[in-house]
Amino acid sequence: MSAKLLRGLTLIDAISVVIGTIIGTGVFLKTSTMALLVGSPFYVLLAWVVAGLLSLTGALAYAELGSMMPDAGGEYVFLKEGYGDLWAFLYGWMRFWIGSPGSIAAYAVGAMTFMSGVVDMSFLGGRTFASVVMIIIFSLLNCLSVSFGGRLQAAMTTLKIFMILGISIGIFLYSDSGNFNHLFEKTPNINGFVGWSAFGSAVLAALWAYDGWCNLTMVAGEIKDPQKNIPRSLIIGMFSILAIYALANLAFFYALPLSEILNANSSVHPDALPVATKAALTFLGSSGVALLSAAFVFSALGAMNGSILTGSRVPFAMARDGLFFKKLAVVNETTHVPVISILVQACVATALALTGTFDQLTDYVIFSSWIFYAMVTSVVFVLRKRKPNTFRPYKAFGYPILPLIFIILGLLLLINTIITAPGATMIGLGFISSGIPCFYFFKKRKILHL
Repeated sequence: MSAKLLRGLTLIDAISVVIGTIIGTGVFLKTSTMALLVGSPFYVLLAWVVAGLLSLTGALAYAELGSMMPDAGGEYVFLKEGYGDLWAFLYGWMRFWIGSPGSIAAYAVGAMTFMSGVVDMSFLGGRTFASVVMIIIFSLLNCLSVSFGGRLQAAMTTLKIFMILGISIGIFLYSDSGNFNHLFEKTPNINGFVGWSAFGSAVLAALWAYDGWCNLTMVAGEIKDPQKNIPRSLIIGMFSILAIYALANLAFFYALPLSEILNANSSVHPDALPVATKAALTFLGSSGVALLSAAFVFSALGAMNGSILTGSRVPFAMARDGLFFKKLAVVNETTHVPVISILVQACVATALALTGTFDQLTDYVIFSSWIFYAMVTSVVFVLRKRKPNTFRPYKAFGYPILPLIFIILGLLLLINTIITAPGATMIGLGFISSGIPCFYFFKKRKILHL
C-alpha cells in the first residue's frame, strides 16, 4: 500500500500557517512604496485597510469551500469541483511556476535584503547565493514531516508576533521623534485624492503583505478536524493580521515624518534602511540595527517556511489526479509528506530567486494569484446553486453580498494592474496561457493509461 498524507496539523498549527505565511516582508517594505504612490499617510493607511478587508472577505469564502472539501490542493480542488479540470490545471500550473515558488523566492530575497544591512553578504556569497541556501535549507526541513513543519511554523509565528508588537508598542512609548501630526502630512505635489489608478496600485502593494491567506486550504488534507479548524483558523488568523498591521503602520507614521518614509523606499534608495527599521531606531538607537535586521530576517524566513509547507501540495494534488508528473504525487513512507514535490518546488523557487528582483517577483505573484482568487470565490455561488443540499460546516459570512464585492473589486484591481503594469501582467498571463497545451498533453496521457 502506498503512503498517504496524515492529518498532523492542529488548530494552533493552522492559525500559525495563516498568520505566519502572511506576515513576511511586506509590512516592513511596502509602506514606503505606497507612500510614493498616494502621497499621504491617510491614503496609505486607507489602502492597508481596503486590502485587509478585501483579503478577509476572500478568506471567509475560502473557509466555506475548505470546510466542504478538506483535501490537499486547496484552490485546485475547488476549481476542479466548480469549473472542471482545465481551470483547475491552469491554477495549479500558475502555482507551480509563479505563485508558490515566486512567493518563496521573494521571501528569501527579502530576508537577505534585511540581512545585508548588518552583514557583509560577500562573505556569504552575495544576497542571491544566500537566498538560494535559505530556500534549500527550509525545503529540506519540510521534508521531515508535516507535524514538524507545523510546529516549526507555530514557533516562528509566535516569535514574530511578539517582535512586531514589541516594536510597535516601543515606538509609541519611547520614540524620541514620535508625533501624531505626522499622520496629516502630504507630499507637495499631492493635493487631495491622487486618483483611483494610483490608489489601486497602492492597494496592490498592500495585498502582497496580506498574501498567503489562501495557503491554508492547500494543506486541508493534513489538518485535524478540518470542518471546524479550517474556518476557525482563517477567521482568527485574518482578524489578528488586521490588528497587527494597523498597529504597526500607525507606529511607523507616528515615529517618522513622511519625508523619511519616502526615502526608505528600497527601489529608489537601495542603500536606505527599511521603514520599519528607521521607525524602530527612533527608540532603540543605532545599537538596535543588528537586532532589528535579524528579527526581520526571521520574519521573512517564517513566511517562506509557510509557503514551502503549503505550496508543494498543489502539484501533489494535480499529479494525484493524473494531470501532472506522477512522481510529484509520491508520499514518503517514513515522513508522510510529498518530498519530491517539495524538492521540485525548491528548484523552481531557486531559479526565480536567481533571475528576479523583490518587486518584480511580488508583482508577478500578486497579479497571477488574484486572477484565480476571484474565480475561486465565484465557486461559492456555483456550488450553492448546483449543490444546495450539500452539508456546509461553515457558510461564508455576508453571502452573497460580500463574496460578490470581493469578485468585483478583484476584477477592478486586475484591470488597473493591466493598465499600470502591462509588463508584469503579460508575463503572468503568458505563464497561465502556456498551461493550456500542457493540460491537453497530460489529459491525453491520463486517458491512455486508464
